[in-house]
Amino acid sequence: MNRGFRDSTPFSNPASLSTSYSSGVCMMSSTWRDEQHPSFLNFISCFLKENSFRLNIVPIAPDFIFNCGGLSVAFMFLTNWDGVDTESFYRKVQKLKEQFANFYVVITLPTKEQNDSLIHSYIKYGVQLGRPTFVPVRDLEMGFEKIVKIAHARGACKRQDALAKIKAEKEKSVQAMEIYLQVVTSIPGVDSHGANVLNQTIGSIEAIAKSSKEYLQETTDLSPTTAETITRFFRDPKFYLAPKIG
Repeated sequence: MNRGFRDSTPFSNPASLSTSYSSGVCMMSSTWRDEQHPSFLNFISCFLKENSFRLNIVPIAPDFIFNCGGLSVAFMFLTNWDGVDTESFYRKVQKLKEQFANFYVVITLPTKEQNDSLIHSYIKYGVQLGRPTFVPVRDLEMGFEKIVKIAHARGACKRQDALAKIKAEKEKSVQAMEIYLQVVTSIPGVDSHGANVLNQTIGSIEAIAKSSKEYLQETTDLSPTTAETITRFFRDPKFYLAPKIG
């Protein structure tokens, strides 16, 4: 029996999901799969393939788990609200909400009566708004497309956060190096080259301060005079407190 599923199409922004790389992994519950019509399963398979998601069928509690950009997003996908055991349904929602930090409930509600029924049960069972997020949709295909778009969007945000952290750490490292160079080059006779040599061979300013003249000469290409100046700079108050000219 053909239920009239429309052709699967990739996201409207092709740059966001290039087929040149994997967008992520979609894990589908084997129990959920067994309850679906083959035509809908074919739609899902095609839609995931066209949007570069790998599909795995596994025995999991949620209906779907997407791994995108290092982030896991779980979904319940209720394809038919009519006749649902609301008590069992909300009990499962509560359990999954506690297990997954990123969890959504997608429900097909093609009629106003079904939508009103959901709202009534939502209030009856005291669901906290947005915990989890409920996503009502008109049909099955729209529901699955919503699932994939939510998972992709969350993964993209995760990647952007990771890139922002890397950038911030890089900027922090650059700033720390600039401070390091300012301190070390303030030692008479030590230029930028000498400061970089000390950074690569000795390390921190604290390590330099603890190094002996002999150790500095053994581990760097600094001259004996410069090595002695460095040790005096950190250990001889008469030297580092004396006024410097130039």
